[in-house]
Parts: sequence; C-alpha cells; structure tokens
Amino acid sequence: MGGTGVMTEADATETLGESEALATLHRVFGYDAFRGEQEAIIEHVVAGGDAVVLMPTGGGKSLCYQIPALVRPGTGVVVSPLIALMQDQVDALRALGVRAGFMNSTQDFDERRVVEAEFLAGELDVIYLAPERLRLETTLDLLSRGKISVFAIDEAHCVAQWGHDFRPDYLALSLLGERWPDVPRIALTATATRATHKEITQRLAMPTARHFEASFDRPNIQYRIVPKADPKKQLLSFLREEHAGDAGIVYCLSRNSVEKTAEFLSRNGVEAVPYHAGLDSGTRAAHQSRFLREEGLVVVATIAFGMGIDKPDVRFVAHLDLPKSVEGYYQETGRAGRDGLPSTAWMAYGLQDVVQQRKMIQGSEGDEAFRRRAAAHLDSMLALCETVQCRRSQLLAYFGQDPHTPACGNCDTCLAPPETADGTVVAQKLLSTVVRLQRERGQKFGAGQIIDILLGRRTAKVIQFDHDQLSVFGIGEELAESEWRGVVRQLLAQGLLAVEGEYGTLVLTEESGTVLRREREVPLRKEPPKPTVSRSSSSSSSRGDRKAKAAAADLPQELVPAFEALRSWRAEQAKEQGVPAYVIFHDATLREIATVWPTSVEGLGGISGVGEKKLATYGEGVIGVLASLDGGAPGGAPAPAAGEAPDPDWPEMDAEPEPEDWI
Repeated sequence: MGGTGVMTEADATETLGESEALATLHRVFGYDAFRGEQEAIIEHVVAGGDAVVLMPTGGGKSLCYQIPALVRPGTGVVVSPLIALMQDQVDALRALGVRAGFMNSTQDFDERRVVEAEFLAGELDVIYLAPERLRLETTLDLLSRGKISVFAIDEAHCVAQWGHDFRPDYLALSLLGERWPDVPRIALTATATRATHKEITQRLAMPTARHFEASFDRPNIQYRIVPKADPKKQLLSFLREEHAGDAGIVYCLSRNSVEKTAEFLSRNGVEAVPYHAGLDSGTRAAHQSRFLREEGLVVVATIAFGMGIDKPDVRFVAHLDLPKSVEGYYQETGRAGRDGLPSTAWMAYGLQDVVQQRKMIQGSEGDEAFRRRAAAHLDSMLALCETVQCRRSQLLAYFGQDPHTPACGNCDTCLAPPETADGTVVAQKLLSTVVRLQRERGQKFGAGQIIDILLGRRTAKVIQFDHDQLSVFGIGEELAESEWRGVVRQLLAQGLLAVEGEYGTLVLTEESGTVLRREREVPLRKEPPKPTVSRSSSSSSSRGDRKAKAAAADLPQELVPAFEALRSWRAEQAKEQGVPAYVIFHDATLREIATVWPTSVEGLGGISGVGEKKLATYGEGVIGVLASLDGGAPGGAPAPAAGEAPDPDWPEMDAEPEPEDWI
C-alpha cells in the first residue's frame, strides 16, 4: 500500500495473490498456514519476482513453486533431473487435483503428443521437464507457443561445477531468463555452501533474484558416527535394536559393497534390495518403485539413489563408507525424517575410509584444481567426523549458518561427549617412526606396518625389513592397536600426515615438523576400545508386528489400533491405484486422524493434509474405517469435534539411546 493510504493496482494484485495463495494452500494441500519462509517466497514469485531458495529437505520447497504455478495464469514448468521419479511426482499432484504432466525420454511419441496438446490447450497446471530436454529447439518452440506461469529449477546445486552433483545440462538453463524475461524463475536446492549459492546465481543468470535461506537445521535427525569394526554386523545390530521394520537407505561406496551388504541383510531377516548404476534400468526402476510403495523396505545403494525421493517416512540413513563431502553427507542424511518425526543418521567410520578417499583423489582423472577441491571437501568431512563439539553445530557452520547455542542435545557428541587429551607425545612417536623409515631406510609403509613397529610386534614383515632394529621399535606399547589407528586417522584429518601412492603409504607433511620440533600441541580425542557387535537374533514377533511398533511408536497405546486400521486401508488404496502409500495420506495425517477421531466427512476436512480433492476421494472411506472399530473413540468417550485434538497423557520419546563407544 502506498504512502497516501490509497491502494494502488499493484497493491491490489499483490494482496489478491497473497490471499489466493493461502486459499490454494488450504483447498488443494489441506494446510491452514505456511511454514517458515514459504509465504514470503510464494508472495514474491506470485508477484513476478525471481528467487533463489535454500531450504532443507522436508522444509516444503515444492510448495514454493507449486502454489505460484496454481495461482498465476499459465503452466508452471519444473526443471528436474529426476526422470525416474517424474511419474511419481505427477501422480502425487494428480491425487491432490492438480493437472500435472511430464515429458521425458521414457515416453513414446504418442504419450508426448498428448502432453504437448494438453500444454498448448492450457489444460496443465504443472509440467515436469528434464534439463537436457530444454536443449532441444523443439521443446523451446513448444514452450514459446504456450502460456508459462513460472519456471522452477529444482536441485539447482546441479549447476555448480565444483558442487558434489554437477550436471552439465544445467549450464544451459540461463537461456530461460533470456527467452522469457517476463516469467519469474525460482531456483531451489537443499544443499549449498556460500560458494555454491553464489555459483547458482551466476550460472543461472539471476542477478536480481531475491535470496531466501531457511535454517539447514533438521532437529528431528539424530547424527551419530561410530568407530568401524565389522560394519555389516554393526549395521545389522543398529537396525535390529533401533529400526526394526523401518524404511531406510544404506549408502556404500562401491557396487560390490552394495550387493554384498544387501545380500547380508536379506540373509539375516532384513528385507533389503540393492541399487547402483551397474544394475539394468528395469531392476533399478523395480527396486525404486518397491521402496516408494512398500513399507519397511531397506535400499542399499551408491549415491546414484535418493535425489528427489519424496518418501516421508524414511526413518534412517546409514553410511558404511565415508561420504566425499559434507554437502553429499547432508543431502543423503536429509532423506530421513521428511515428515518431521524422529529419525537417525548413522555412520560407521574408520582409518581405511580416510586412506581410500585420499587414494581416490590422487588417482582421479581431474586436473590439479579438481584434486585440490576434492581434498578440501574431504578435509571438511573429516573435521565433521573427528569433532569433539556438537555435530549439528559443525554442520550448520559449514553452510555458513549460526551454530546451535547451546549444543543441540541430539547428536552423539552431545549425548555422550568424547574424552580429549593432549596427544602431542603420542603424535611425535608416530611421526618419528615415519621419519626413521623414510630418512634412515628410504622406505614408505602403510599404517599397519607403522603400528606394528610402535607396538613392538616381530611380524614376518617387521623381521624381513629389520624394523625391530629401529630405535622407535616398541615405544608405543601404552596404546592398543585400535587406539593407534585412531591416532593415525586424526593426524590425517589434521593435516599432520598424508597418504601417498597406490598402496596408501603414510608420509609427512609440511606441518609435521612443527609437532616434531614441539612448536605446537596436538589435541586428540580418546579412542574407545574396539566396540562389540550385538549378535542377538531378531525378535520372535512377526515382521508386521515390528513394523507396526516402529510406525506407531509415538502414539498412545489406545490410539494404535485406529492408526493401524487406517494404515491397512491406505495400503489397499495405494495398491489398487498403483501409487506410493504416502500419495494417499502421510503417516502424520493418519496420526492426527486417529487422535482427533472425526465422525463425519466434514470433520475430516479439518485435519491437516486433507485438501478438497482428497476429502472427496477418500473421506467416506476414512470415516468408514473409524466407524468399523469397536467402541468408537478410545475409552468409549465421545469423539472430539473436528480440530479439537484430545489432550492425552502422551508418553515421552526415549530420545537418549544407550551410551555409544565414540570415535
């Protein structure tokens, strides 16, 4: 509104767009209010402005372009690299009553012609396109003949050449602003450092865009890193004890490791499937489809899996190998807990991870600048693994955001703070051993031989090279082997040691001399004893019972039967329609339905996540499920009115696990 107090035409348009956006949120998506920055972003784009949006996974990025596409005249064009998931994304929108379609290489000629005709006739609210399709003049010509409401560039970090997931086709997307200067553009990502953020803006040619940055904090995710002993067995123990029957993702570095881990889990009673680029496309599609549509399935995968997965009830993400960067780690762990419920990011990490990653960087085909950037990414990842401070604070600081004050209380270093000590003398002993080998013998060895020398072990290899004659032989008997491996790992992380060559030999760095000359102290976290792996067998209860317990863990016992009945009904609906269960309703919506216990379709309309289309499609079915339960609402009490949730004595979640053995 202008200073004269008279509403201008522009003010009226903005006010109309703002109110229409909120009405659309309620009518289509079933929510009464926007979250965080959503309202400001949507208001800006509806008014015709460009925007660059950094928002964590599960923060509601999709609404930031879906609502402008529905409010503004024309069709919203969503650029997404996720060809394999476009059908699921379109199915989810259609279930809400949104007229959605996609065009990609999986369609035949006739299917594409139908979508093109719908677009030109103005019969689509949203259309999804892969970035490579926008390099075709035929696609650009098609878009020129239709009315476009907004361009949304999803997974925008893919445009950053130094990012963790660069896609060359994204570099051509700057032409959108040149060819359609009057159509607002919104670039969105869940993963970007300050440098990547700047590169997104430059490469997409969005100099006047308004920037929105939500907090990257995911408070419902518990971050934990454990010392690697027998990683597959550690993983099995973690799943049995904390996530029995839950859906989750396990990341491994190699295809071979993926296959072996999936087979190991399946053999031990955990339903798991592999996913990597070496599998044929049909197998990958089938496994991805099962993960989206089934409950409680575990996918063991390389990083080829997960981007754009909209499954809200992924309860854990586990890493059996060290991610290459903090960006990659954050994006991968962010696939857990999109529904806001408690979830776990668990990783087993050891010395061999560090050595392997260093070797991969040295042997990469990139130029020296690439190797330097890769090494910097790895250094940041190692700093996160080795920190004695709050891991969440370290993550936020990496992305240029304010750390938690006080510490978060929901990561391993907060729940059981690690012990630290002055490790200068220990570091000097290890570095001196490397010096003796290199300078006195002209030899280079890996960590195993160096630790054997420090421990005074007369192994065949030690005797072969007369290493038992070195002055440093046996000077490190005060530490166990696992502790020495921890020292090596931490010195690598601090840049006081380096890995060299095909065999991963250890060599000194420029900084090593400062320690040997006693010019600096070396703080080290205390390495715990080698962790024991639980070998307990799975519970005698059925898999279905375990899944039910996991899914309803935060509900009062008297509400569990209603929740489970609703889940069974949802599963039937999803199977009939061939869509993931969450397309029908999210677990969070079913929990609220079980809690409020509406007795009419009108009452159901007050539940968060139930829009007009879903109310019309599923309303009678949901009320029928509740009506079929004996005794009605829990305790025989009258069901509360719509929107009036009862106030039961909610049991508190057991947020603090058993103490861990920390790295």
